[in-house]
Amino acid sequence: MRLTSFTDFGLRVLMRMAGDPDRPFTTAELADEFRVSRNHLAKVISALAGAGYLQTRRGGGGGATLAHPAEDIRLGDVIARLEADQALVECFAISGSACTLTPHCRLKARLAQAEAAFVADLNRGTLADCIYRPENA
Repeated sequence: MRLTSFTDFGLRVLMRMAGDPDRPFTTAELADEFRVSRNHLAKVISALAGAGYLQTRRGGGGGATLAHPAEDIRLGDVIARLEADQALVECFAISGSACTLTPHCRLKARLAQAEAAFVADLNRGTLADCIYRPENA
């Protein structure tokens, strides 16, 4: 399974914030640290906030912080939420499937089980297991 860069950066944001949970982080500073587009990271942070993983505050002294303790954030849940619009294979897409094997395919159920097992295995860990603190911070 391959995760999108959107999910990759979402996990990085959470890991970084978990390393200093009381400090608000701005999109600009995280974009600089991760060497990624500020616009792209703003979308990631917005999605994390919309999912309830981050709290955001505008203005002076504003930024984003974790909405819950790192030990309460399950990794599989984060990935499932951020990857929700990404079908593992075409036949999983909400818009339907053009696959000619669909009526008799026996792979779809196996892939669904594998995807569920992937999320379940990651849910055995929490963000607290992956806290990131840069050496120069």
